[in-house]
Amino acid sequence: MQGHGHGQPATKPPHPAVLVLLRVLFVAIGFLSVGFLSWAMLLRLAAVTRRVLDWWLFAAAMTADVVSFALVGSDPSDDASGARGTGGMCLVLITLVAVTTYYLIAEIRHYARRRGEFEARPIPAYGYPRPAASPYPTPAAPVLSGLPTPPPTAPHTPVPGPPPVVPPPHRPAPARIDQVRAELDELSDYLRKHDGRPDERHTDGSGR
Repeated sequence: MQGHGHGQPATKPPHPAVLVLLRVLFVAIGFLSVGFLSWAMLLRLAAVTRRVLDWWLFAAAMTADVVSFALVGSDPSDDASGARGTGGMCLVLITLVAVTTYYLIAEIRHYARRRGEFEARPIPAYGYPRPAASPYPTPAAPVLSGLPTPPPTAPHTPVPGPPPVVPPPHRPAPARIDQVRAELDELSDYLRKHDGRPDERHTDGSGR
């Protein structure tokens, strides 16, 4: 059964010297107690990693130590050299070696991973903190017919130009005047001839 536990923030892990001191301390507790307190190492590991697997291993180590203590205590011999005493001591020593090995490997890997996450954490440029996001949305520009409204422009002032040129009055061409004059002359000659013909006929009739 494998558990992942709760995610931890990328905080700076303790100094390596402090971690080494704590490891030496918990391993010494297990060996000085002849393995009967080896569960203390797994308790420390489970509290640091917060994984379900480590909590189950802690419970198993504590159970093995209790069983070992019960076997050694129930041995009828004075020096616990009987079958129960021997079985209990073998169980406690095997538990001590397995717990110590697992504790050291798991804790070293855990803090190495935490240190890598802390070093990979993004840092703002020049040491300035990033501005917090505003809880209020930014107002958008008004949209009309699917297109943004253009910004207002200044009123257009017409530039005064030159006055309009008035064309001069139309004058008849000289050729047109000559043509009219010729037509008038022809009309006058025609009328003059027309007026003279009746007099000629009247003169001829009276002579007869």
